[in-house]
Amino acid sequence: MEQYKKDFIEFMIDCQVLKFGDFVTKSGRKTPFFVNTGFYRTGSQLRKLGEYYAQAIKDAFGLDFDVLFGPAYKGIPLSVTTSIAISEKYDTDIRYCSNRKEVKDHGDKGILLGGPVGDNDRVIIIEDVTTAGTSIGETLPILKAQGNVNILGLVVSVDRMERGQGEKSALNEITEKYGLKTCAIVTMKEVIEHLYNKPYKGKVIIDDTLMAAISAYYEQYGAK
Repeated sequence: MEQYKKDFIEFMIDCQVLKFGDFVTKSGRKTPFFVNTGFYRTGSQLRKLGEYYAQAIKDAFGLDFDVLFGPAYKGIPLSVTTSIAISEKYDTDIRYCSNRKEVKDHGDKGILLGGPVGDNDRVIIIEDVTTAGTSIGETLPILKAQGNVNILGLVVSVDRMERGQGEKSALNEITEKYGLKTCAIVTMKEVIEHLYNKPYKGKVIIDDTLMAAISAYYEQYGAK
């Protein structure tokens, strides 16, 4: 596993974004782990988060694209901080863009924030965590309404590696349904590999008891 992935896993723990215990997802699944990107709250945290996204995008897609699109609302800061990180780390200027929930009819009119999107633009969509793939179904029509846009793919922070609406993972379902390449900074398999029975800051975060709960969760909800 690349070092930046290990660093990102520890970064999520430090920011209390990745938690272990008893949680319930929006879909009603009881889960022993939870990823809440709303806990990235400071400027320094957002700066580092953008750098991890930038690295993942470079590895998966390269930097030959035009627009980084972050769906409202959580995608807005992600698109901003990652476009800044790409500029600073790789000396490459990428436009950021996001959507409004409602069309603005005065001043800076329209549904988009940030850079424009139009014909022949190559776009990567950036999100936090995708579990059911519903957001991408809302985002694609917005982008395609802007012109003949070439949507290259989707990047998320964590691939939970559980079933989406069918038997496959949400990211694989998106690839099959929309023909989009998808990637994550890390997968839950990589999280487990890095943390299982290994101390971090003097504490074993995933011990045998928690590992049994995670395994049972994947027995029930794991992607095929």
